[in-house]
Amino acid sequence: MLNAFDWLRRSRTGAELLATLEFLEKKPDLFDEEEIGPPHSALSGPCQRCWVYPRAPASHRGTSRYCKACGAILTRSSRLGHTSRCSIVIWGVVNQLPRQLEGGEGFHDSHILGAYVHDQNHFLLVMRRRELKTWFRELAIYHGPDLKGLVQILPTTGIGRGVSMGDVLCRAFHLEARFSMDRLRVRFFSAPYQLLKPHTRDQLGLLTFEASEFLSLLEMAAVFRTLLRPEAQRALQELLNLDDASEEQFYWGRFLGYLSPEAKDMLSAWRIRQWPRNRIKLLYELVNYVAFYQPD
Repeated sequence: MLNAFDWLRRSRTGAELLATLEFLEKKPDLFDEEEIGPPHSALSGPCQRCWVYPRAPASHRGTSRYCKACGAILTRSSRLGHTSRCSIVIWGVVNQLPRQLEGGEGFHDSHILGAYVHDQNHFLLVMRRRELKTWFRELAIYHGPDLKGLVQILPTTGIGRGVSMGDVLCRAFHLEARFSMDRLRVRFFSAPYQLLKPHTRDQLGLLTFEASEFLSLLEMAAVFRTLLRPEAQRALQELLNLDDASEEQFYWGRFLGYLSPEAKDMLSAWRIRQWPRNRIKLLYELVNYVAFYQPD
């Protein structure tokens, strides 16, 4: 019979993952089916989503294509598409569960859209992308250097992306075995396909970080997003990717003329023109994962 993690791995999209987490918390009896569906044939068969349980009877046309659990998940997920697109998944393997999840507290945290504790060392969270920095900061405050292991930040997926949400979870579960429990590390995946070839992103310095380093990067991204308007961010990205140094020098002075004194000071202090392009790419990826900067 399917357990909770089996149901999560059957999610094709982020919306289905959210719906499954919601029902596991609020309606766990929905998954108490004990009967196995009939073998697949031309006239009958099991649920066409989980392929295990019998199809639920439909009120007006005989039999549904799905079992009661899958039918409920698909119905609920149809209303969670927008939430899913604004969300990220965190899969963690740690020496102790974060304080936010002890006693089920994390299930009611305002930052968390869905939570699942697999065992005493593994957990899964779904949260809005721009709550990531707040959650990581709380993690550092509560645990400091005592928390060790690996936290993987995963994107949600949609239909037709080539990689399902279940594939992403299984791949993340497989990749965690490569790291020891000597410190807390973070792996940041900005797209589902990156989990298929993580070494490519790792070689570019875009994947694995110390927890404190990653939190600092999120802080920088928040300051960057706050001080530069979106059009200035796009102009800067084009400018920093110019291959002609003399052309870049020409436009740089004109670009600075459009900025506020605070933005000029930020770019000067960071020496952003000397950054390698991979670091610039990472900064622009992280801008999508932070809210406007709010000093403590």
